[in-house]
Amino acid sequence: MFDLINSKILVFVPQVYLKLTHHHHLIPFQFLPPLRRSKRNTIESGNVGSIIESQNRRRHQYKTHWHKMSCKVRLMEDGSLDEEPLTLKEIAYQKLCNNLDIFSGCTESGQRSLNAGIVLTNEICDAFLENYQRFHRPLDDRVINLFSDTRRTSLKIVNLRYSTLSSIGLQTLMRHKLFALSMWYCDRITVQSHHLLAHYGDSLRSLELGISSHLLQNAEPHEKEPVDFQLTCPHLRRLVLNGVVMHHRLQFAHLQDLSHLDLTSCVLANFSLEALGMLPNLHTLILFNVWPIANQLHAICCLRRLCTLDISISSSGNGHGTYDLPDQTLVMLMDNLRHLTHLDISGTNLAGNGVATKESTNANTKTEQHFGPTDIPGLASRTQRPLQFLGLYHTAHWACKRHDIPALEVAGDANEQQILTAARYYHDRPVLLTRVLNDLYHLFRFENCKDIHTALDVVLCAMDRHLKFKHMQISGSATLFYIVKGRDRSKFGTLLRNHIIRTLLNGMEMHLTDDTMLRNGYLTLTQFHMPVDVLFEYERLIKILLHGVSKTEQEGFVQRIAIYLLNTLACQVDGRQKLFLGELGVVSTMLTLIKDRLTRSVFDDVMEVAWSTMWNVTDETAINCKKFLDGRGMEYFLKCLNTFPDRDELLRNMMGLLGNVAEVKWLRPKLMTQEFIEVFARLLDSLSDGIEVGHHGGRLANDNANQLRFQVSYNAAGVLAHIASDGADAWTIKTPTRQHVLERMVAAIQRWNIKSERNINYRSFEPILSLVRCYETPECQHWAVWALANLTQVYPDKYCQLVEQENGIQILTELIEHESPYCEIKRIARLVIEQCDLGMERMVEG
Repeated sequence: MFDLINSKILVFVPQVYLKLTHHHHLIPFQFLPPLRRSKRNTIESGNVGSIIESQNRRRHQYKTHWHKMSCKVRLMEDGSLDEEPLTLKEIAYQKLCNNLDIFSGCTESGQRSLNAGIVLTNEICDAFLENYQRFHRPLDDRVINLFSDTRRTSLKIVNLRYSTLSSIGLQTLMRHKLFALSMWYCDRITVQSHHLLAHYGDSLRSLELGISSHLLQNAEPHEKEPVDFQLTCPHLRRLVLNGVVMHHRLQFAHLQDLSHLDLTSCVLANFSLEALGMLPNLHTLILFNVWPIANQLHAICCLRRLCTLDISISSSGNGHGTYDLPDQTLVMLMDNLRHLTHLDISGTNLAGNGVATKESTNANTKTEQHFGPTDIPGLASRTQRPLQFLGLYHTAHWACKRHDIPALEVAGDANEQQILTAARYYHDRPVLLTRVLNDLYHLFRFENCKDIHTALDVVLCAMDRHLKFKHMQISGSATLFYIVKGRDRSKFGTLLRNHIIRTLLNGMEMHLTDDTMLRNGYLTLTQFHMPVDVLFEYERLIKILLHGVSKTEQEGFVQRIAIYLLNTLACQVDGRQKLFLGELGVVSTMLTLIKDRLTRSVFDDVMEVAWSTMWNVTDETAINCKKFLDGRGMEYFLKCLNTFPDRDELLRNMMGLLGNVAEVKWLRPKLMTQEFIEVFARLLDSLSDGIEVGHHGGRLANDNANQLRFQVSYNAAGVLAHIASDGADAWTIKTPTRQHVLERMVAAIQRWNIKSERNINYRSFEPILSLVRCYETPECQHWAVWALANLTQVYPDKYCQLVEQENGIQILTELIEHESPYCEIKRIARLVIEQCDLGMERMVEG
């Protein structure tokens, strides 16, 4: 049997707070739904050239430089949210990724090697690498070794994210004469590998070295010495560098095909952008977080073919992004870069203060007469030819909140549309994106966000792409809480629900030592249906919960919510999962918590739920019962009994657990001590003890107390009935005598109300029915038939059917016909049969 968690434990504290980030305020909200405890605590090749060319063409466009979101989250016709199911091809790749032995084997050194006779086309190889990472598999040198034979494998487009491959693995990949290489968060690749570009870079059309990819820079964050390198990739069309220190000798003139250059967070030092003046095809220049840049503006103005210019800053601190003459500077850029369609000046003061300066009043008046009004003086010339995109996120003087902005699409923080636009465009700028998620969080906090499916898409994408950025995970998880909270579970399709849960677990797993991340993740998980919604990640979630229970602040909220979730999961899963709980150390962890509180003489929710959790995980799981006994569980039982004698809920939970232990025949001898038997016999009389309830408790408190005392008495009788069922020879103690205990047990049973309700759930009556057959000890039969009668009387719809299914009617009929049981036992047995017959009639009528 297992415990169904009474309502009293639900509210750990009157009000709790969801943390956004460490430096943001706390958000109050009422805690959880009523906490409930649980009995048995409840292969073809394609035209590679044409594919590469089309992909390169798409990458050259500005809107895919910031790579707008994939929009996997869909708003369905019925109003629900979900993701598109996997295609047949994606399912096939998933199968391959999860079962590498289908086409490869392992060498003695652990490297993966293609099986003999297998040849993989370029389309298959590229897609395999993409899907291997997509399905959350670690991509390392061992897997990369699959592509060591360039005659049997072919790679052209390689995108690596959070890969642990080394220089050896990178060399294996580059020997394929790649067309495109992208690396993000590949921190095992160091500057010592930059010679690989010189050897294998001739074929590259696209090179992207994102955050923590140190191929062309020193890994130390404060190291500003440039690496002496040249871009020996003459056919590059797209180049993305992040945080690279540019030395003054770096040449670009030979990159005649270069059309897209992204130097995000690069340090120009003595490097001059004049080096870009000889690039005839350059139409996209990204200088995000490159500062100072004022002395480079004239060089930028010479790049007359630019369609896209980004000179935005993520932080305006220390004067970054502040220009002396912002209006005139922006006018200069507009006058020289007449082909611009996309401009980002976020974080700067280039939008001015919205008021024309005295010097430009006359000029602006003439411009407005010709083009129309605008609240951004420097863009007056674009009122009749608006930009396709304008970035105004966190600009000075709140430029994004102005009315007349000459752009079709604006990234800012003035409204939902601007925030979502910013999230889509800045998805590979984690620091800036974290702020955008904070803005989204505030939208959802006040329930003002209308485009929920887009918001959910950008949050999930941000968290998935930037797993190592703790504050982004914190902000994202807080936003997810408000997206999920209060919404009908059926409105989230299974695929989307799984994605949300998996993303949360990824963030929690990556930042296990951060209480705020755990707190947000746990609270969001409480909004789902446990355990049904999380069974696909059951084992990983249990490990994360155990960490929250054992490694977080003592008696802190994270520990309390973690143990609540752990108990909820433990009470409603099958035997295999209960075994897994025991293997992971749930029993020992709970005993450690109990020992700590005994040492400090502290009784709290954690102590109570720890016993409830053990009650759940020992249900019909003998090995976990043994773990309890081996972990000094009975010692802690006696200490809790003596230290907290008036805690009825605690006593109920402990006796429920011991009821599970007593059902295991080979463990019962460990309970056969004078001390234990005397305690169990004394607890038989719990219901007859005086119950004092305060004046404010009223009738309800009295009823609750009586129910708890009844359950303690019932469980004590169940423990003694199982022990006594082993026969007189197994009763190895002199006092109390077996007969004396059995007489007290029958006296207790006769005091019980057959209509008493119980917060217990039985999945099987096998242990009870085994006692019905115990003709050598009729007192054991008495407890067993009373248990069946009580359950079928109070919960007929559930338990009458279970009696039928487990052949209980035949067993009870045999008991009635047998000569050994006394009359009271047979009378109660008839009650059960009659009640089950009524139940069958109700089913037929229904």
